[in-house]
Amino acid sequence: MPFEHLVRDHTIYACVMGSRAFGLATDGSDTDRRGVFLAPTPLFWRFEKPPTHIEGPAEEQFSWELERFCELALRANPNILECLHSPLVEHVDATGRELLALREAFLSRQVHETFTRYALGQRKKLEADIRVHGAPRWKHAMHLLRLLMSARDLLRTGTLTIDVGDRRDSLLSVKRGEVPWPEVESWMTRLATETDEASTVSPLPAEPDRARVEDFLIRVRRASALQPDPYDEGVQGVVGARGVRQD
Repeated sequence: MPFEHLVRDHTIYACVMGSRAFGLATDGSDTDRRGVFLAPTPLFWRFEKPPTHIEGPAEEQFSWELERFCELALRANPNILECLHSPLVEHVDATGRELLALREAFLSRQVHETFTRYALGQRKKLEADIRVHGAPRWKHAMHLLRLLMSARDLLRTGTLTIDVGDRRDSLLSVKRGEVPWPEVESWMTRLATETDEASTVSPLPAEPDRARVEDFLIRVRRASALQPDPYDEGVQGVVGARGVRQD
């Protein structure tokens, strides 16, 4: 069975990410698609497990299996959390709607560490570009500023909003290289300080609601096991409402 089949037939949630979701798209922007698929439970009963993620089949498309997606979201992975909050949803089924209803369960003050750690890594890369090439990659500088704004506002309000809104013009001016690097650097430092300050008074809980997310995952795995599935025609004869039949 080609892995692409899981994306085609078992996607529960799909959205557009990147510049288009951030409100920073220009004429030359790509369309980055991200999604979540639910691998049928019988596939996990075999020695060869289904993949945790799949690239494609379309260009600029990437999908995660539901369990892996939830694991990363519970760790406050910035890319995963932003995927859950994309304003550009292309597909969602009943299970996907349950996943979206859990968005708040994934949020916690852990975002301070994960977002700022990622931002620090990106800033070091920009500084290396300056040392080697004499200038940063301005597009990456723009996205780093956007990420810091998003982290600060999330910690302040408890709500993750990824569209930059009225900050679009100022951020795009950075992308075009119209803002001197010292000014951009100062902007980054200020945002990082504001993010640190926001973390001390954030309305977010200290930890994500792991139990609530795990309950969701168990329910959908169980429901999948009880469905007729082309990958395991005998599943209904093995799994019943009362559990595994002993032969």
